[in-house]
Amino acid sequence: MPATKPKSDKAKVRTFSATDRDYAMLASVAHYHGSSKSAMIAGLIRKEFWRVFPNGTDVVTPDEGARQIP
Repeated sequence: MPATKPKSDKAKVRTFSATDRDYAMLASVAHYHGSSKSAMIAGLIRKEFWRVFPNGTDVVTPDEGARQIP
């Protein structure tokens, strides 16, 4: 039996506003990388978050075993 994600790790449906041009750019980049638009947005947010906050925040802590910058 496969392990299930904890409730806090499950994705929730959300909406966002974007111009037609921004939406087309997102669709193009997602297609290029072979992922969904949602996965592309989430991946970009994660990448930027860890760039800005390499040691996490009070609410978002690094995964166990992750390399942290002193």
